[in-house]
Amino acid sequence: MANGLRSSKGPARSPFTLGPYQWDQVLLLNKPVIEGSRRYVLTEEFSQCPALNAVINAAFSDADATAAANTTIKVASAAANKHFEILGTNAVTADCTFATTVGAIQLTTAGADNDQMYVCPHLDTKQTAWTGVLWGTENQTQWETVIKTDSAILTTLIWAGLKLTYDPVTATDADQAYFKFDTDNADTNWMIIASIGGVDVELDSGVPVVASQDYYFRIEIDADRYAHFFINNKEVYRSGALTDDVDFIPYIGVQALAAAARSLWIAKQKISRFVYE
Repeated sequence: MANGLRSSKGPARSPFTLGPYQWDQVLLLNKPVIEGSRRYVLTEEFSQCPALNAVINAAFSDADATAAANTTIKVASAAANKHFEILGTNAVTADCTFATTVGAIQLTTAGADNDQMYVCPHLDTKQTAWTGVLWGTENQTQWETVIKTDSAILTTLIWAGLKLTYDPVTATDADQAYFKFDTDNADTNWMIIASIGGVDVELDSGVPVVASQDYYFRIEIDADRYAHFFINNKEVYRSGALTDDVDFIPYIGVQALAAAARSLWIAKQKISRFVYE
């Protein structure tokens, strides 16, 4: 018989109700069903909303530690995300909510010019592997997220990617790899920002920023430290070799560039690296 489905009594025949059936040859997959054992992977689908770090909960101290060596650990309440927090100018916990029409969390600025809302991993020591584990340029780090834009994309700044600080201003971080949209710069497409040792490259991706549109961003740093930028699974830029041994933090944010509230939706975020350098 030709390669295909067989029952325990011979070739399977319609209506295929006499199983059990088995393949007569081994199936080979192009990619593994799970990520290989050589990679360390974190995925965040925001089943809990991030909150301001200052109001997550009171810290507690390890009673067994000495006063001099006491370790303070922040513990997220049941209503707050244990791995991510919100920050930004005039940001408040109430302005990060579960979206009602989108499978995502919604960030909304407070309503004044230059108000911000951005999400980043907790920076407290030992709070989360999102910052406790180092995501270095030498580790073949990969980062990805799915976001959705607001119904109005006027007077808006959006940034998402791998940086050293939260600041969306290109000149702030000497090393970075992120996506940006800034109507103050008359952007109409997503811009690619790649900074290497203080030398900044800002490139038009050619992908338009459309209102109420979802985008899948991905950045892959390869073994030679080149950063590959993807939008909706299409590679739009490859950088030069990034500075060696720089540890990034993922930031996603929105800023109003006029006296009007602006929103951004974040559906998920993922990061991975080689277990060993």
